[in-house]
Amino acid sequence: MVEQDGNGPEAPHNDDLAGAFGANVRQRREEAGLTLEQLSTRSSVSRAMLSKVERGEKSPTIGVASRIAHALEASLSDLIGGPDASTSGVAVVLRKSDRPVFRDPETGFERHMVSAAPGAGGGEMIVHYLPAQVSTGLLPAYPPGAEKQLVVLEGTLTVAIGGISETLEAGDSIFFQADADHGFANRTDTPCEYIMVISRRT
Repeated sequence: MVEQDGNGPEAPHNDDLAGAFGANVRQRREEAGLTLEQLSTRSSVSRAMLSKVERGEKSPTIGVASRIAHALEASLSDLIGGPDASTSGVAVVLRKSDRPVFRDPETGFERHMVSAAPGAGGGEMIVHYLPAQVSTGLLPAYPPGAEKQLVVLEGTLTVAIGGISETLEAGDSIFFQADADHGFANRTDTPCEYIMVISRRT
């Protein structure tokens, strides 16, 4: 189970995350030649919010962060600041204490990157933690060719994909094409934890 104490042990503080996320958003935006207004239009996130995010003054929710990432044609892991995807050598190790963690400041939802070399082999592995009665809301569709599969480790998870809803118990798994709006919800009074693998085919 993902450890919880309100701040997340062995995980960066929200201020650190906000600063790194904001700096990466600004860098990606400038590299793409986009103004704040143009990124606002693409992401449906207000210019004021984007400005606060870029300055590290505001930690975005998972929904806002996902819309920004998709508008920049980047993965959320890219913007959070994951480990180097280099696979030189026999093995790549990611220690738990170095694990990049995104924490939604409003809901307590957590996204732990556990891929030691994200992108190697065309995929990445994530651990999600949903507190009781928490939902991610609908997240934007990925580009065609993106796929997600997950297995529930603890609790009950409801997955919504393009108008279809599936409820999974501990030990259940699901695979789906991620090129439609989708979201994850814990509608119970106990926490839910699941492992998700994201694959992007080019």
